[in-house]
Amino acid sequence: MSPRSIVELANKIGLKALALTDHDTVAGLDEAIDAATGTDLILIPGVELSALNEKGSLHIVGLHIDHENPHLASGLKRALDMRNERNPRIARRLEELGMHVSLEDAAELAGGEVVGRPHFAHAMVERGYAKDFKDAFARFLGKNGVAYVMKERLAPSECIGLILGAGGVPILAHPDQTGLDGEDLDTFVGQLVDMGLKGIEVFCSSYKSHLTAQYTRLARKYNLVRSGGTDFHGTPKPDIKLGKGFGSLYVPDELLEPILLASAGTCGNRTHPARY
Repeated sequence: MSPRSIVELANKIGLKALALTDHDTVAGLDEAIDAATGTDLILIPGVELSALNEKGSLHIVGLHIDHENPHLASGLKRALDMRNERNPRIARRLEELGMHVSLEDAAELAGGEVVGRPHFAHAMVERGYAKDFKDAFARFLGKNGVAYVMKERLAPSECIGLILGAGGVPILAHPDQTGLDGEDLDTFVGQLVDMGLKGIEVFCSSYKSHLTAQYTRLARKYNLVRSGGTDFHGTPKPDIKLGKGFGSLYVPDELLEPILLASAGTCGNRTHPARY
């Protein structure tokens, strides 16, 4: 979906606030801000950065960022370069497996934006190599898939520093994907806090109630703001609905103000958060 169509959908279903947090890019934020201007929706400019983590995935979300910050732009270019180095290797791996899905095919589906594994998956589904996105990732593109290619990532401290430097609030997204739990996760969160982490995602589509409770305890222990979101990706995750997740997700409005207050930056053209 385009940034404008996501904002229109958010208004249609009555969301109070929406954060657009694309992976490793802020390219859609101007369009989203423009679409939200003049509506009741509070548009939070954001980004999601993939960070180095030995055990599992580590995603640091930056909320209420100044997306025109030059230091952030430089860091995102490095992240994009890492992604661009990976994509041709994915295409070659698929070709070796007998699947004629080129980098050009994925780029065309990306519509001029950042190319990622979902675009390869889309092409695979179109050509009948996979049943759907889930199948494409499970058998081929996911970590245990035969066409998986590891991507070089920024260090966690660098991701957090880029977000702080852009006046944003760095938040640990979906801690359940880090491969850590219990005391190990507690220790890891403490290390991230020492690097400047300001928040933790306590509400997400994938969580069971015990995870929300666990992450809420960590938020209290380390004095972190709490965030929540659907992890909406559109077609690649068709079961996740904007604002509702799998249908039962509820992110209370009370989480919004502490996040905005935690932002260290000037508001710039972020009209809606500033008005709040």
